[in-house]
Amino acid sequence: MKIAYLDCFSGISGDMFLGALLDAGLSFDQLKEGISRLPLTGYRIETRPEGRHQIFGTRFSVVVEEGLHSHRDLKLIRTLIRQADLPVTVREKSIGIFESLARVEGEIHNRPAEEVHFHEVGAVDSIVDIVGTVYGLECLNVGKIFASPLPLGSGFTQSAHGTIPVPAPATLGLLKGIPLMGGGTPHEMVTPTGAALIRGLADSFGPMPPMTLDTIGYGVGSRDLPDRPNLLRILMGRDRPGDATETVVVLETNVDDTSPEWLGFLMERLLDAGALDVIFIPVQMKKGRPGVQIQVVGTPDQGDLLMAILMEETTTLGVRFRYSQRKVLPRSFKEVDTPWGRIRVKTVVQRDGRPLLAPEYEACREIALRCHIPLREVYQWIAGLNREASEPA
Repeated sequence: MKIAYLDCFSGISGDMFLGALLDAGLSFDQLKEGISRLPLTGYRIETRPEGRHQIFGTRFSVVVEEGLHSHRDLKLIRTLIRQADLPVTVREKSIGIFESLARVEGEIHNRPAEEVHFHEVGAVDSIVDIVGTVYGLECLNVGKIFASPLPLGSGFTQSAHGTIPVPAPATLGLLKGIPLMGGGTPHEMVTPTGAALIRGLADSFGPMPPMTLDTIGYGVGSRDLPDRPNLLRILMGRDRPGDATETVVVLETNVDDTSPEWLGFLMERLLDAGALDVIFIPVQMKKGRPGVQIQVVGTPDQGDLLMAILMEETTTLGVRFRYSQRKVLPRSFKEVDTPWGRIRVKTVVQRDGRPLLAPEYEACREIALRCHIPLREVYQWIAGLNREASEPA
């Protein structure tokens, strides 16, 4: 599968993202033809090579005729995108990005998402940046996107609502659950458009995943920053089977005054909320008290929800959290015929490429109860399928 890694050492914006894609091999003519399918007029797109700190890349820009900076609401943007003769996946992903931005803007301005009027992000250039980026990734057949933690700037910037702090409130709202770091520079490093794109398109955040590198592209930002080259670097290549890496959030807290009766309910709530794993570890705490360490693993976007559940259901006064990388084997689900009927099993692709059938507890439990047989008998029958597959014909 073709994958891409966004190295955001100078943040990200919509024009930098498109510039990086063009620099990595996206055809400008193909991009221009795709964008022209949007029912928008009064603009043109341009590219040119530019350097930042003697590193050259592609500067992408949208030039809009004076007076055409229209403000649009979510309904109008949906209509514009759906009218475009673009692949369904491009249209739906683009709309989803605007919908996430509308939800965040609605929370900030205390109004429903459908009533939000986009100002800067509803203008022609931002629509082109978002739809063009999604279309460009489709043209390049990128199957999965990874990204580095994002540096944030500081200071103030001007918007349609007046002077606002950097990062912009909408930007921060979109970056919940995403690893961030201080940028150390008094400039906007992540724009609302850039935040919306990376929120909607990146599958995981952290170090570069294992990959066979094919191409590198640099998207040039509008500013010339004194402390770093203002570039977005994209690395594109192929993943290595068996080496899939993803980012997870790990939450931990120690308690010595929570009733054991509450912990079972806590685990149920966390797993129902989507936690990937929940474990309880016996620990010895201060003053010799026996306690329990609660460890929860989830996807980065679940961090706030899982932390809220920990706070509600235990007596903890604080929760530690960190972002970590984990390797996962490809897996899928299928049904197989058994002596007791069809059953759902997990298919795991091992590092050597061989598939392994793994029992699903709930499916096996249902058969054991219905057929009045030991649970281990169902497990052993499924394990026998793996033995049969490994035996020579």
